[in-house]
Amino acid sequence: MLRPIKDRMVSDKNWNVHQDLIEGVKVKKLANMCDDRGTVCEIFRFDWMVSEEPIAYIYQTSTYPGRVKAWHVHRYHTDRIFVVTGMLQIAMFDDRADSPTTGRINEFFLGELNRGLLVIPPGVYHGWKNIGEKESVVLNLPTEPYNYEDPDAYRVDPHNGGIPYSWAPRDR
Repeated sequence: MLRPIKDRMVSDKNWNVHQDLIEGVKVKKLANMCDDRGTVCEIFRFDWMVSEEPIAYIYQTSTYPGRVKAWHVHRYHTDRIFVVTGMLQIAMFDDRADSPTTGRINEFFLGELNRGLLVIPPGVYHGWKNIGEKESVVLNLPTEPYNYEDPDAYRVDPHNGGIPYSWAPRDR
């Protein structure tokens, strides 16, 4: 006898998130505003209150289809991630010993088809997989500039680094 599994949506029609977020993680649903000339999408506004910390600089990174960029963590600064093109499977793991959500995993699917700004606090491992058919482009608006002499970046192997998450496709 087949036992149906309740479908899991991560948000409702008002974009309220239906997963228990890691402490300090925020997601702001964004939308493309369209007319006969094209589209506009607001990426960040201080009055959204998603992060009170300043934007230190902005950089762009890309990921080829099917490739994983993970895991990395910052001890001191917050990342603010926006997917410009493509679609990403973004995952996070809370490794902070003093966090009420230690060990929790969050997963989001963001990009052209599902716009959002993702705020990732220090101490939360994060990364992504390009699940689309073209190169994805990401903007990051971190709270600290990159320090070339002493980078605030630590990495763990994306597949065998001890984080209990698989980047493999899952049939649902």
